Amino acid sequence: MTCNVLIVDDPRVIRTAIRKVVRLAGIEDDRIHEASNGREALDVLEMVWIDLVLLDLNMPVMDGEQFARELRKNPDLADVAVVVVSTESNVDRLQRMRDLGVVESLRKPFEPEDLCRLIPKVLGVKR
Repeated sequence: MTCNVLIVDDPRVIRTAIRKVVRLAGIEDDRIHEASNGREALDVLEMVWIDLVLLDLNMPVMDGEQFARELRKNPDLADVAVVVVSTESNVDRLQRMRDLGVVESLRKPFEPEDLCRLIPKVLGVKR
């Protein structure tokens, strides 16, 4: 699958685990990018075209909700697909994320197969 994915999560070990699953979904390793918070993610988006953001909500510096707000302000990035991958269970917060255009959410811990199925679905790729 030819697309660029950005994993945004503060613990490196979580990013590494998600990267492995994204590779299992058919994304080449050189097309997977990482950021440890929303501010770093915005910096990555200035340098690399990203098709899909896998976003944690609870991070230092800039959390996922702040990141999504900033992302949607930029007309060049407003259509980037965002999937929340988080332990977050607050219904109001998840609704705010949907209001910001988040297309799906996946609760941690998740089964690798669930993320593998979700990626092509969100990107509109038939497998």
